[in-house]
This record gives sequence, structure tokens and C-alpha cells, in this order.
Amino acid sequence: MSVLFTPLDIGPVRAPNRLAIAPMCQYSANDGCASDWHLHQVMSYAMSGAGVVTLEATGVLREGRISLGCLGLYSDECEYALARVLQAARAVAMADTKFSIQLCHAGRKGSTHKNWDGGAPLKAHESAWRTSAPSAIPFGDNWHVPEEMSEDDIQRTIAAFAQAAARAARIGFDMVELHAAHGYLIHQFHSPISNKRTDAWGGDAQKRLRFPMAVAEAVRAATPAHMAVGARITGTDFLEGGLTVEDGVEMARGFKA
Repeated sequence: MSVLFTPLDIGPVRAPNRLAIAPMCQYSANDGCASDWHLHQVMSYAMSGAGVVTLEATGVLREGRISLGCLGLYSDECEYALARVLQAARAVAMADTKFSIQLCHAGRKGSTHKNWDGGAPLKAHESAWRTSAPSAIPFGDNWHVPEEMSEDDIQRTIAAFAQAAARAARIGFDMVELHAAHGYLIHQFHSPISNKRTDAWGGDAQKRLRFPMAVAEAVRAATPAHMAVGARITGTDFLEGGLTVEDGVEMARGFKA
């Protein structure tokens, strides 16, 4: 038998095979709540035979979403809608299929149009919201300038990740993945390109890792031992003065610990 179709242990979770469906944004939620589109989409993934099905980047705060159409897990309404989707998906999946959800905060990359509408920042008349980030540095030219997060903002966001993880556990997910890559908030704190803070949350490599590790610790504490907790990370920024492969290794070691 091919190794591809043999079980794989991911922390405390045993996946029935090594096929996994990665998280892919659907831009089809209603104020963060999963819609009938998600019901169809996740059920179809569940019937694919993949051992692990991971749902899209899911905002832990309303203002942590990427776009107005992005999934969220920041309210009872979001939790109820997603529970409906997962229950239906499990009904048609292989008995041992594992379901995972990727928790995310977009930071300075939030408040955008849906991808198929260009993905550009929303304008004020388009229901834009104020974004936040480690430092008041825009993502790119013609992007909004985010507000530098205060200590209260940081603690509130860490708590939001934990609360979203607890909701995922109540819904019945087997795994939680932290989105610590692709320029979103956790990556923004880790990268010297986007984190220019001079307090305890920025500066040298260890201080820039403090927020990612605080989120990981809070999420692990909020989830039962039978759930796996993982992360998607960026191995390198591919920019001079940015994160290197060695930084990615240190982040992975920190998450493992």
C-alpha cells in the first residue's frame, strides 16, 4: 500500500491518510457566519476521501477578517452557523475524517474587497473598518495606514484567539491551525519588516516572537488535550532585512514547545 494512504499521527489526532485539503477562502460568509455555500463546499470536501479537511482563514474578531465575505468565529451566531456546517459534513464523511479550522487575524491586510473583486482596500463608503497592526505601516502603496496596537489591543486579540479556539472545540473540530503566515497579524508581529516596536512586543527576534507564542499558549490552554494545535508559518520574507529560514526554524521550535 502507498504510504499516502496510511494513517498519520498529528499530535493527539490520528488522520486516516495523508491527504489533506488546505484552507481556502470562500468570501461567502454573512457577517462572519457560514452560509449555504459553506454547507455545500465543506460537505463536498468531506466526501473527497481526504483524511484532513481544513476550513478557510477564520477571523477571531470582526475587524480581524480579511474581507466582508470572510468567515469568522467571534460570536454565538458564527458558532451556531459553523456547527450546522460541520454536523452536515460529518454526516457524509468517512468515519475517521478529521476536521480542522484555521484561525486568523488579518491585521493591516484586512478591510479589503473580496479576491474576485480585486482584493484592494475598502474605501470609507464601502463599509471599511479601521485596521490595526504591530506598527503603523501600510501593507503597500495606496493601502490604509493601520493603527498601532496598544497593550490592551494586544491582550484583547490574544484572548480572541483563545475564545475562537474554545468555540471550535465546542463545535467539534479535531484540530486548530494558527495562520502565522502570508503577511497576516501573527506574521506581522514576527517580521522586522512590519514590526518596528520598541516595547516588549518588538525589537530583537525573541521579542518579535512574543506575540505568536502568547497566541499559541492561549489557544493550547483553551482547547482540550484531544485536539491538535498547529500553525502555518512563513519560512522567509524573501526581502532584505526580513525573516530568514533560521527565523522560521526558531518559530517552529517555539510553537512545538
